[in-house]
Amino acid sequence: MSRDAALPDASALLEVRDLRKSYGDNVVLRDIDLTVQPHDVICLIGSSGSGKSTLLRCLNLLEEIDDGVISFAGREISDPRIDRREVRRHIGMVFQSYNLFPHLTVLDNCTLAPRRVHGVPKAEAEERARDLLARFGLADQAEKHPDRMSGGQQQRAALVRALCTRPTLLLLDEITAALDPELVGEVLTIVRELAEQGTTMILATHEMAFARDIATTVCFLDEGRILEHGPPAEILSSPREERTRRFLARVLPQT
Repeated sequence: MSRDAALPDASALLEVRDLRKSYGDNVVLRDIDLTVQPHDVICLIGSSGSGKSTLLRCLNLLEEIDDGVISFAGREISDPRIDRREVRRHIGMVFQSYNLFPHLTVLDNCTLAPRRVHGVPKAEAEERARDLLARFGLADQAEKHPDRMSGGQQQRAALVRALCTRPTLLLLDEITAALDPELVGEVLTIVRELAEQGTTMILATHEMAFARDIATTVCFLDEGRILEHGPPAEILSSPREERTRRFLARVLPQT
């Protein structure tokens, strides 16, 4: 498709047009179009392997795309000449496997990027991190190493680490998938608070009730395409596509 097929939305924080991504002969994303306005909460749903995680990694420039355009804050960031480190100063990402540095304390994990990437003085970075850790119930974990914490605590610490850089956009990749069921609620509570405070987020999730509660838009991905998207009440209650209906019949509780 032509890169000029549609005029860009000047008000959008993030805009994706005709994005395609392959690994060899395996096409994992095809013809992805997505517009994200400030304060939007976009929930990506779909079966495992539908492309949700790959899309998030492309948006954070962890994967090179094969075709299409990604624009962030009015600038094309899919240009190969872009300074990826500069872009990631403004986009935070939290992974399902935490990815905390095991040799660093929680406090050092949270202050590393603000100090090294953003040039925040050590005292200011530590004050910011301690304030966030306290807000998320982790004040007493600041000096611990990740292996001394529960999975829920580690995932909350990973959220704090992302927030310490004050990102304009937050990407969350199935952040409850690796947690025991009793720990899921505490992490989702934090994400709900962030949504209520106006944080712009794109999250891949299998938590349908959570998506219904917090999303401004739900996107259903199937075989690398956004098959349909819209308000959560529409997509989760009255989807247009048969494939979406079959997926939801499997994952939503039956009444």
